[in-house]
Parts: sequence; C-alpha cells; structure tokens
Amino acid sequence: MHRFKITELGKNAFWLRGTERDHLVRVLRLTPGDKVLGYDNSGMEYTGVILKIEDKSVTCRILSTDHPDVEAHTSVFLVAGLSKGEKMEWVIQKGTEIGMDGLFPLRAKRSVMQLEGSKAQERVARWQKIAAEASKQSHRVKEPQIGEVCNWGDLKNKLPEGTQWLIPYEEEKTRRLTTVLSTFDPDLPIAILIGPEGGFEAAEVARASEELGAQSVSLGPRILRAETAALAALTLVLGHFGDVG
Repeated sequence: MHRFKITELGKNAFWLRGTERDHLVRVLRLTPGDKVLGYDNSGMEYTGVILKIEDKSVTCRILSTDHPDVEAHTSVFLVAGLSKGEKMEWVIQKGTEIGMDGLFPLRAKRSVMQLEGSKAQERVARWQKIAAEASKQSHRVKEPQIGEVCNWGDLKNKLPEGTQWLIPYEEEKTRRLTTVLSTFDPDLPIAILIGPEGGFEAAEVARASEELGAQSVSLGPRILRAETAALAALTLVLGHFGDVG
C-alpha cells in the first residue's frame, strides 16, 4: 500500500490535502475503494480505504490502527556545520533513513556556505521536504525535524534538556566513540556535532566542551569527509544502543 502523511486526523477517518492529495490523484491515480497507509508524526500508522476524492482533499475511512516499532529507541540528533552543494541534502536524506531524530544546521567558522534571512528559511523548508520524503520511503512514522540555521550560542536552547553531546574531531587521538558511549544514558537524547568542510577549528571544539559539555571523540585513524563522518557517527551511536544492526 502507498503511504501518505495525514493532513487531518479524525476519530474514524483521515484526510489528505495539498501535495499528498495531488500525488494520490495525479501520479498514483488511486480511486475510491483503494487502500492506503497514513501516518501523522505521532508514531501511529493508520490503514485506510479511500471514500471520497474532492478538488482539495481525499477522505479515507480508518480500517485499523498500528504502532509499528520502527523508530529508534535512543533519540539522536545531528548538529551539522553548513556545507556547500548537495552535501547537507545527502546527510538529511540518509540520516533520516538511518534513524536520526532531527538535524540542526550550524554556522561554523569554516562553513563555505552562509545562509541568512529568507534564503535560510527557504533552504530549511527544502531540507524538511527531503526529510519527509525519506521518512515515507523508509517507512518511518515520525519525520526528523530540521531546525533553523543557528549559531553556537543558540545550541544549548535548541536541544532537549539533558542532551549528551559528542564532537568527532580529527585531532582527538585517545578517546574513542565507543568508549564514551558506554558512559551515556540511552534514555537521554544524544547530539553529534559534525564540522563543515575542513572540520571545526580548535577554538570551536573547546567552546563545545565548555558550554555544552561535549566530549571530543575519534572515529578512527582515517580522515572522513564531513558527510561521511555524520553518517558514520550516527550509525555507530544507534548501533551501540541496538537500533541498527
């Protein structure tokens, strides 16, 4: 069955509007009587049957409700230094498939791309759409939320209270990621700070330690690109707590 993000949920029915309605009608050409799956970002999934197709909405009667165990049990966020080109899009798409809870774009000293004002808002909206499509493709029932482009001083208030911070850093030679994870509480959120092209400056790593309590860790002896490091660290963290592999 095809999956859709629910626009409005009722007791016995749900409605699809906007791009979800248009995709069902114009692309998939579904008709009344066809069954579909709907999710509403609450963690629930609904099997429905199309009752009525109108100009601006599709009405589906709910046949059954489920709570699929597809979301990671440990909440992991990426805080990614702004990178140029399609690198951020790739990290968001693949990070969603792997199981991240959200991503916060960060203005870092070595970020080549700088986003401000309306351009930043437009880019975040595009990134959120990529996360939504990746959620649908990977059969998730909660979309990762893409935060506003932020500065270092914003971070502490952006993540939930009790967040445990990691910062993979190429100059860290002794502290391995797996060693630090053994001290973390899987019931508390984890945020992974990933630098842009060229990585974080030493002063930024020190700031992360002082202001956020972030622990610098090594991902191994090889130098990884920013987008590779983000997905490798995310996979290792979720794997450590049993959500991957």
